[in-house]
Amino acid sequence: MHLGGAHEIYVLGGMQAVGAMALGTETIKPVDMLVGPGNAYVAEAKRQLYGRVGIDLFAGPTETMLIADDTVDAELCATDLLGQAEHGYNSPACLITTSRRLAEGTMAEVERLLGVLPTAETASVSWRDYGDVILCDTDEEMLQVANDMAYEHVQVMTDRDDWFLENMTSYGALFLGPRANVANGDKVIGTNHTLPTRKAGRYTGGLWVGKFLKTHSYQRILTDEAAALVGEYGSRLCLLEGFVGHAEQCNIRVRRYGGRNVPYGAPALARDAAE
Repeated sequence: MHLGGAHEIYVLGGMQAVGAMALGTETIKPVDMLVGPGNAYVAEAKRQLYGRVGIDLFAGPTETMLIADDTVDAELCATDLLGQAEHGYNSPACLITTSRRLAEGTMAEVERLLGVLPTAETASVSWRDYGDVILCDTDEEMLQVANDMAYEHVQVMTDRDDWFLENMTSYGALFLGPRANVANGDKVIGTNHTLPTRKAGRYTGGLWVGKFLKTHSYQRILTDEAAALVGEYGSRLCLLEGFVGHAEQCNIRVRRYGGRNVPYGAPALARDAAE
Protein backbone atom coordinates (compact mmCIF):
# COMPACT_ATOMS: atom_id res chain seq x y z
CA MET A 1 0.00 0.00 0.00
CA HIS A 2 1.49 3.33 -1.08
CA LEU A 3 1.14 6.10 1.49
CA GLY A 4 3.03 8.72 -0.49
CA GLY A 5 3.73 12.22 0.81
CA ALA A 6 6.98 14.14 0.56
CA HIS A 7 8.88 10.87 0.58
CA GLU A 8 8.22 7.42 -0.79
CA ILE A 9 6.86 5.22 2.00
CA TYR A 10 5.45 1.73 1.61
CA VAL A 11 3.96 -0.75 4.03
CA LEU A 12 5.84 -4.04 4.15
CA GLY A 13 4.58 -7.03 2.22
CA GLY A 14 7.13 -9.78 2.92
CA MET A 15 10.90 -10.17 2.80
CA GLN A 16 11.21 -9.94 -0.99
CA ALA A 17 9.01 -6.87 -1.02
CA VAL A 18 11.21 -5.25 1.63
CA GLY A 19 14.31 -5.63 -0.49
CA ALA A 20 12.58 -4.62 -3.70
CA MET A 21 11.17 -1.45 -2.21
CA ALA A 22 14.45 -0.45 -0.57
CA LEU A 23 16.54 -1.06 -3.68
CA GLY A 24 13.93 -0.17 -6.26
CA THR A 25 12.52 -2.02 -9.27
CA GLU A 26 11.66 -1.19 -12.84
CA THR A 27 8.37 0.26 -11.68
CA ILE A 28 9.10 1.39 -8.07
CA LYS A 29 11.65 4.00 -7.11
CA PRO A 30 13.78 3.20 -4.05
CA VAL A 31 11.81 4.25 -0.99
CA ASP A 32 13.00 6.33 1.94
CA MET A 33 11.26 4.42 4.71
CA LEU A 34 9.89 0.95 5.40
CA VAL A 35 7.38 0.25 8.14
CA GLY A 36 5.12 -2.54 9.28
CA PRO A 37 5.04 -5.93 11.00
CA GLY A 38 6.54 -9.14 9.68
CA ASN A 39 8.07 -12.48 10.56
CA ALA A 40 11.70 -13.17 11.45
CA TYR A 41 12.78 -12.88 7.81
CA VAL A 42 11.18 -9.47 7.40
CA ALA A 43 12.80 -8.35 10.66
CA GLU A 44 16.22 -9.46 9.38
CA ALA A 45 15.68 -7.69 6.06
CA LYS A 46 14.82 -4.48 7.89
CA ARG A 47 17.92 -4.87 10.07
CA GLN A 48 20.19 -5.23 7.06
CA LEU A 49 18.57 -2.34 5.21
CA TYR A 50 18.55 0.06 8.15
CA GLY A 51 20.68 3.04 7.20
CA ARG A 52 19.99 2.68 3.51
CA VAL A 53 16.37 3.42 4.43
CA GLY A 54 14.60 4.41 7.60
CA ILE A 55 12.54 1.87 9.51
CA ASP A 56 9.95 2.04 12.25
CA LEU A 57 11.65 -0.19 14.85
CA PHE A 58 13.43 -3.52 15.31
CA ALA A 59 10.87 -6.06 16.48
CA GLY A 60 11.59 -9.38 18.16
CA PRO A 61 9.27 -12.32 18.85
CA THR A 62 5.73 -11.55 19.98
CA GLU A 63 5.39 -11.02 23.74
CA THR A 64 2.18 -11.33 25.75
CA MET A 65 1.59 -10.51 29.40
CA LEU A 66 -1.56 -10.92 31.47
CA ILE A 67 -2.04 -8.88 34.64
CA ALA A 68 -4.95 -10.59 36.34
CA ASP A 69 -6.70 -11.16 39.65
CA ASP A 70 -9.63 -13.24 40.86
CA THR A 71 -12.07 -11.31 38.66
CA VAL A 72 -11.16 -13.69 35.80
CA ASP A 73 -10.75 -17.45 35.56
CA ALA A 74 -8.02 -19.88 34.59
CA GLU A 75 -9.58 -20.95 31.28
CA LEU A 76 -9.63 -17.37 30.00
CA CYS A 77 -6.04 -16.73 31.07
CA ALA A 78 -4.71 -20.00 29.65
CA THR A 79 -6.50 -19.39 26.36
CA ASP A 80 -5.01 -15.91 26.02
CA LEU A 81 -1.50 -17.11 26.87
CA LEU A 82 -1.49 -20.02 24.42
CA GLY A 83 -3.18 -17.95 21.73
CA GLN A 84 -0.01 -15.90 21.47
CA ALA A 85 2.50 -18.63 22.33
CA GLU A 86 1.58 -20.27 19.02
CA HIS A 87 3.26 -17.41 17.14
CA GLY A 88 6.63 -19.17 17.25
CA TYR A 89 8.96 -21.31 19.30
CA ASN A 90 10.31 -18.29 21.18
CA SER A 91 7.23 -16.19 21.94
CA PRO A 92 7.18 -15.25 25.64
CA ALA A 93 3.85 -15.49 27.48
CA CYS A 94 3.54 -14.36 31.09
CA LEU A 95 0.85 -14.26 33.76
CA ILE A 96 1.29 -11.84 36.67
CA THR A 97 -1.29 -12.25 39.39
CA THR A 98 -2.03 -11.72 43.07
CA SER A 99 -4.12 -14.91 43.17
CA ARG A 100 -2.43 -18.23 43.93
CA ARG A 101 -5.65 -19.99 42.94
CA LEU A 102 -5.59 -18.33 39.51
CA ALA A 103 -1.85 -19.00 39.08
CA GLU A 104 -2.14 -22.71 39.81
CA GLY A 105 -5.40 -23.05 37.89
CA THR A 106 -3.96 -21.34 34.81
CA MET A 107 -0.93 -23.64 34.73
CA ALA A 108 -3.20 -26.67 34.93
CA GLU A 109 -5.51 -25.28 32.26
CA VAL A 110 -2.56 -24.60 29.95
CA GLU A 111 -1.63 -28.28 30.10
CA ARG A 112 -5.22 -29.29 29.35
CA LEU A 113 -5.52 -26.96 26.38
CA LEU A 114 -2.19 -28.10 24.96
CA GLY A 115 -3.81 -31.51 24.59
CA VAL A 116 -6.41 -30.15 22.15
CA LEU A 117 -4.74 -27.12 20.54
CA PRO A 118 -3.78 -27.89 16.89
CA THR A 119 -0.75 -25.59 17.16
CA ALA A 120 0.42 -27.20 20.41
CA GLU A 121 3.70 -28.32 18.85
CA THR A 122 4.75 -24.68 18.64
CA ALA A 123 2.86 -23.27 21.61
CA SER A 124 4.11 -25.94 23.99
CA VAL A 125 7.75 -25.13 23.22
CA SER A 126 7.19 -21.41 23.77
CA TRP A 127 5.38 -22.09 27.02
CA ARG A 128 8.03 -24.54 28.21
CA ASP A 129 10.98 -22.28 27.39
CA TYR A 130 9.54 -18.77 27.70
CA GLY A 131 6.38 -19.07 29.80
CA ASP A 132 6.16 -17.39 33.22
CA VAL A 133 3.65 -17.30 36.04
CA ILE A 134 4.58 -14.67 38.61
CA LEU A 135 2.74 -14.47 41.92
CA CYS A 136 2.77 -11.05 43.58
CA ASP A 137 1.54 -9.84 46.96
CA THR A 138 -0.06 -6.55 45.85
CA ASP A 139 -1.24 -4.65 42.81
CA GLU A 140 1.68 -2.29 43.30
CA GLU A 141 4.10 -5.20 43.01
CA MET A 142 2.36 -6.41 39.86
CA LEU A 143 2.74 -2.92 38.41
CA GLN A 144 6.45 -2.79 39.26
CA VAL A 145 7.14 -6.20 37.73
CA ALA A 146 5.14 -5.41 34.60
CA ASN A 147 6.89 -2.08 34.03
CA ASP A 148 10.27 -3.72 34.51
CA MET A 149 9.51 -6.50 32.01
CA ALA A 150 8.05 -3.99 29.50
CA TYR A 151 6.24 -6.54 27.33
CA GLU A 152 4.83 -5.83 23.89
CA HIS A 153 1.20 -6.78 24.59
CA VAL A 154 -0.24 -6.40 28.08
CA GLN A 155 -3.74 -7.54 28.95
CA VAL A 156 -5.07 -6.07 32.19
CA MET A 157 -7.96 -7.99 33.73
CA THR A 158 -8.45 -6.78 37.29
CA ASP A 159 -10.88 -4.89 39.48
CA ARG A 160 -8.86 -1.69 38.92
CA ASP A 161 -7.97 -1.64 35.24
CA ASP A 162 -8.00 2.17 35.06
CA TRP A 163 -5.42 2.35 37.84
CA PHE A 164 -3.05 0.23 35.77
CA LEU A 165 -3.79 2.38 32.72
CA GLU A 166 -2.81 5.50 34.66
CA ASN A 167 0.35 3.98 36.15
CA MET A 168 1.77 1.66 33.49
CA THR A 169 4.75 3.32 31.81
CA SER A 170 6.57 0.61 29.84
CA TYR A 171 4.71 -1.51 27.29
CA GLY A 172 3.75 -1.70 23.64
CA ALA A 173 -0.04 -1.78 23.88
CA LEU A 174 -2.55 -2.27 26.69
CA PHE A 175 -5.74 -4.32 26.42
CA LEU A 176 -8.07 -3.37 29.24
CA GLY A 177 -10.66 -5.72 30.66
CA PRO A 178 -11.58 -9.33 29.87
CA ARG A 179 -13.55 -8.33 26.76
CA ALA A 180 -10.36 -7.20 24.99
CA ASN A 181 -7.53 -9.47 23.88
CA VAL A 182 -4.40 -9.44 21.76
CA ALA A 183 -5.86 -11.43 18.87
CA ASN A 184 -8.65 -8.88 18.41
CA GLY A 185 -6.03 -6.16 18.59
CA ASP A 186 -3.96 -7.88 15.91
CA LYS A 187 -6.81 -8.56 13.52
CA VAL A 188 -9.76 -6.28 14.19
CA ILE A 189 -9.67 -3.37 16.65
CA GLY A 190 -5.99 -2.33 16.44
CA THR A 191 -4.78 0.19 17.07
CA ASN A 192 -1.40 -1.00 15.95
CA HIS A 193 0.43 -4.19 15.05
CA THR A 194 3.95 -2.74 15.03
CA LEU A 195 5.03 -2.52 18.67
CA PRO A 196 8.26 -2.49 20.74
CA THR A 197 9.56 -5.81 22.09
CA ARG A 198 12.50 -6.91 24.27
CA LYS A 199 12.03 -4.08 26.76
CA ALA A 200 12.11 -1.38 24.08
CA GLY A 201 8.80 -0.20 25.53
CA ARG A 202 10.87 1.53 28.21
CA TYR A 203 11.93 4.20 25.71
CA THR A 204 9.64 4.04 22.68
CA GLY A 205 6.09 3.32 21.65
CA GLY A 206 4.65 1.63 18.61
CA LEU A 207 4.34 2.88 15.07
CA TRP A 208 2.20 6.02 14.84
CA VAL A 209 1.68 8.95 12.50
CA GLY A 210 4.52 10.89 14.13
CA LYS A 211 6.97 8.33 12.75
CA PHE A 212 6.35 9.78 9.30
CA LEU A 213 7.19 13.31 10.40
CA LYS A 214 10.72 14.71 10.34
CA THR A 215 12.04 17.44 12.60
CA HIS A 216 14.56 20.04 11.42
CA SER A 217 16.34 22.80 13.29
CA TYR A 218 18.08 26.00 12.28
CA GLN A 219 20.14 28.78 13.87
CA ARG A 220 20.35 32.51 13.36
CA ILE A 221 22.29 35.02 15.50
CA LEU A 222 20.69 38.43 15.18
CA THR A 223 23.24 40.87 16.64
CA ASP A 224 26.98 41.49 16.52
CA GLU A 225 27.10 41.47 20.32
CA ALA A 226 25.50 38.04 20.48
CA ALA A 227 27.84 36.67 17.81
CA ALA A 228 30.88 37.86 19.76
CA LEU A 229 29.57 36.54 23.09
CA VAL A 230 28.72 33.10 21.69
CA GLY A 231 32.07 33.06 19.92
CA GLU A 232 33.92 33.63 23.19
CA TYR A 233 32.42 30.56 24.80
CA GLY A 234 32.72 28.48 21.65
CA SER A 235 36.38 29.35 21.18
CA ARG A 236 37.39 28.20 24.63
CA LEU A 237 35.31 25.01 24.50
CA CYS A 238 36.76 24.05 21.11
CA LEU A 239 40.32 24.49 22.31
CA LEU A 240 39.64 22.35 25.38
CA GLU A 241 39.02 19.54 22.87
CA GLY A 242 42.10 20.45 20.86
CA PHE A 243 40.10 21.58 17.82
CA VAL A 244 41.93 24.71 16.69
CA GLY A 245 40.07 24.90 13.40
CA HIS A 246 36.77 24.82 15.25
CA ALA A 247 38.02 27.54 17.60
CA GLU A 248 38.98 29.74 14.66
CA GLN A 249 35.41 29.57 13.35
CA CYS A 250 34.45 31.20 16.62
CA ASN A 251 37.47 33.53 16.84
CA ILE A 252 36.96 35.10 13.44
CA ARG A 253 33.48 36.13 14.51
CA VAL A 254 34.82 37.58 17.74
CA ARG A 255 37.30 39.62 15.70
CA ARG A 256 34.82 40.77 13.06
CA TYR A 257 31.71 41.32 15.15
CA GLY A 258 33.28 42.05 18.53
CA GLY A 259 36.24 44.15 17.40
CA ARG A 260 38.63 42.01 19.46
CA ASN A 261 42.18 41.10 18.45
CA VAL A 262 42.25 37.40 19.28
CA PRO A 263 45.57 35.75 18.31
CA TYR A 264 45.23 32.93 15.80
CA GLY A 265 44.57 29.63 17.55
CA ALA A 266 44.27 31.26 20.97
CA PRO A 267 41.18 31.13 23.18
CA ALA A 268 38.91 34.15 23.02
CA LEU A 269 38.84 35.37 26.61
CA ALA A 270 35.71 36.83 28.12
CA ARG A 271 35.29 40.53 27.39
CA ASP A 272 36.02 41.58 30.99
CA ALA A 273 39.17 39.44 31.14
CA ALA A 274 40.38 40.79 27.80
CA GLU A 275 39.95 44.37 28.95
